[in-house]
Amino acid sequence: MQYKWKVLSNTTIATLMAALDTNIVLISLPTIGRELPGTSATTLLWILLGYSLLTAVVLLNFGRLSDLFGRVRLYVLGFAVFTAGSLLCGFSQTGLELVLFRLVQAVGAGFLFSNGAAIITDAFPPNERGRALGINQVSIVVGAVSGLILGGVITSTIGWRWIFFVNVPIGIIATIKAHTDLHELVKPAERPHIDWAGNVVFALGLTLILLGVTLGALGDVSPLLGVGMAVVGVGLLGVFVYVESRERSPMLDLSLFRNREFSASAVAMLLNALARGAFTFVLVFYLQGPPRFLNPFSAGLFLIPVSASLATFGPVSGWLSDRYGPRWFLLSGLIVSAAGFLWLSTISSGESFLALTPPLVLVGAGMGLFAAPNRAAMMTAVPPSRRGVASGIGTTFVNTGATISLGITLLVMAQVLPHAAIVAIFLGSSAQGVAPGVASGFLESIHIVFLASAALILTALVPSVFRNAARPEPDNPAAPGD
Repeated sequence: MQYKWKVLSNTTIATLMAALDTNIVLISLPTIGRELPGTSATTLLWILLGYSLLTAVVLLNFGRLSDLFGRVRLYVLGFAVFTAGSLLCGFSQTGLELVLFRLVQAVGAGFLFSNGAAIITDAFPPNERGRALGINQVSIVVGAVSGLILGGVITSTIGWRWIFFVNVPIGIIATIKAHTDLHELVKPAERPHIDWAGNVVFALGLTLILLGVTLGALGDVSPLLGVGMAVVGVGLLGVFVYVESRERSPMLDLSLFRNREFSASAVAMLLNALARGAFTFVLVFYLQGPPRFLNPFSAGLFLIPVSASLATFGPVSGWLSDRYGPRWFLLSGLIVSAAGFLWLSTISSGESFLALTPPLVLVGAGMGLFAAPNRAAMMTAVPPSRRGVASGIGTTFVNTGATISLGITLLVMAQVLPHAAIVAIFLGSSAQGVAPGVASGFLESIHIVFLASAALILTALVPSVFRNAARPEPDNPAAPGD
């Protein structure tokens, strides 16, 4: 078996686990809110936000460390940590414990995410990278579909704890296989240096933004204090850029953004993450909250069309972009996605499965057309020795955008709904526990969120149009996968 296919199979398992874990937790959140002691609405949100936040914070640094110490070594460590974190999550006794153990998972996910695309890019020649990354996207779809269905089935039958235990046997096997099958193809060329100032400022900035938004929207702090925390957080992110511009060995390598192909891909990726980050979250509570109150399994079935369409278009767009270039696949993906979000901004409170399917298919197809060509263009634009940090930057942008997207969604809901209604929705209250009029207000906030998503995706057309017309010459003409 050629080495490149061993790489693709193992990294695909990693992506599968991460996608499975995200959706399996998301579909189970209302049940966790009802059944796990000490779980407030804020705690429930931070079961998601804490994982996304820490992953975003560590990715840049982990990508840099992989360039210094070896991608495969840290990738294997990530599998082991993620598996241990999954086991701990399953044994959580309070909401706070689950939040903390999700942070352990996030550290492992950070190692996996920051190295997966770089390891694939190292192993495949330039003319096969789009196809390889497209195939890797299938694992996201399989994980998304499996997570929604398995999460609904498991939560409804043997209990929500098993949504975490399901990762353990897969993780153990994959960790062993990664250790035995994978090896370094790019020799580390730099002396170790950790950008402590950049790490601290970035972490504080992003944390304060999310704390200000969530605590303020849910009434845990005053609105003025929440706004103040968010403003300080935004200011710290500005300070972060300044710190990185003066750091001799920064966690965010700003020099990479001098390459127009890389910077266009990164900005488009961030805008897409901001648009799509809260997509499944909103739909899960639309289906399991007022006025529908579907069970987890039924809600999961409603979301299959978006995953199925992504599965269809993701690999095909990656393969075709290797032959014809990424530009038209990126542009068509953005336009199709925007059309889907505009359609979703008009949904009613009782849409049938058939009525919801067309806009969900459009959103999924757009995701599939855009993701693999954009990531392949981004990774090909940098030299082999910088692919670890490039992969970290790309995934950091995705996680940061998705995390902030959740915060923005909560902020929109807080402008339309009273605090008590938001708490009732997030804690999975039954129809008797939700005040009259909440359903219409909740639906109005969903419409606003999806309109904003469409606007952000259309904005991503700008960097996608002005990227380089052709791929850069391969920096390593050897075919490492042979």
